[in-house]
Amino acid sequence: MKKLLVLLSFSLLALTGLAAEKARPIKALLVTGGGFHDYTAQRKTLSEGLAQRLNLDLTIVQEGTTREHRMSIYEKADWAAGYDVIIHNECFGMVTDKEFVERVAAPHKAGTPAVILHASVHSFRNAPTDEWRQVIGQRSMSHENRHDLEVKVLKADNPVMKGAPAMWPSVQDELYKIEKTWPNVIPLAQAYGVDTKQDHVCVWLNTYGKGRSFVTTLGHFDATMKTDVYLDLVARGLLWAIGKLDANGKPMPGYGPGGK
Repeated sequence: MKKLLVLLSFSLLALTGLAAEKARPIKALLVTGGGFHDYTAQRKTLSEGLAQRLNLDLTIVQEGTTREHRMSIYEKADWAAGYDVIIHNECFGMVTDKEFVERVAAPHKAGTPAVILHASVHSFRNAPTDEWRQVIGQRSMSHENRHDLEVKVLKADNPVMKGAPAMWPSVQDELYKIEKTWPNVIPLAQAYGVDTKQDHVCVWLNTYGKGRSFVTTLGHFDATMKTDVYLDLVARGLLWAIGKLDANGKPMPGYGPGGK
């Protein structure tokens, strides 16, 4: 009888420990700043919107108002240590130092998941290295003029796209011209380019090294980021990147809002 009670106690402790692990907030870092965007407004939108959708413990680092700024956090090799996921929402396209850029990419290649939004796809684009581009999974050097975009889902059965409309508008947004795609990219949505007269993928998944990336080029204006379809998409993408999105596009137990 004592042995049975001991076994039951250990079982309950194990279940309690598992529940506690599931309820632990996702430790995320939002890196934001640079030129041409209202990053102060977007910081508020992303932090509040994702907190309503995820069990999130978010740290924010915002610096710089130009494309040439070097984020101080990236000066350390272990800049991503302790975080479950990094959210990149930055515009530093004129930072070209190879060693610096490869230091930004290194934790993601080693396994730290990434959520890469809009101008982050153009960050470091002039650097003489493909490391950041391989984290992204695509190369883009420019975007079309701002237009009202009609975003079309390509893989409705992918969990990241579950719950998204088959088509939705992205008002006065910038469509990035995709010039090269790496082999592990999974395209999820695209939009037609009025200027180039062709479709460009604007939402996708990528794996590079041990790391997963969710990427969207949508979101130039804060008004776009404020929409439910955008915030829901980014939340699902983040969960996919950390391996906590179920097959129905829902957070696994413990990773939804309030630890649900």
